[in-house]
Amino acid sequence: QVQLVESGGGLVQAGGSLRISCAASGGTFSRYYMAWFRQAPGKEREFTARIPGSGAYAFYADSVKGRFTISRDNAKNTVYLQMNSLKPEDTAVYYCAAAATGIAPRAESGYDYWGQGTQVTVSS
Repeated sequence: QVQLVESGGGLVQAGGSLRISCAASGGTFSRYYMAWFRQAPGKEREFTARIPGSGAYAFYADSVKGRFTISRDNAKNTVYLQMNSLKPEDTAVYYCAAAATGIAPRAESGYDYWGQGTQVTVSS
């Protein structure tokens, strides 16, 4: 059983930056694909970014490509999401997720464990 705890959310002005973190425990962290999803008010949860256990590559939703960077530190069992050039439409609860396999990387069903979420609010 893997536990995921997000932190680092908050209020930031448009154009600003924020880094959120997700600490994992209870499993072999480096074996898991890690991802970030987000859910804006009144909308469904959507895929944002994903990184494999090796950290060798990453892929992103088109809406955040070029602005967000996902990374991981396997020694610290932590995955990060660096968010730059933030826009009001980035306002959402951001969730960390872990997957044991590479199936359905952009779908919620592809993930085995979820954190509780951290709120990111971008003011205009």
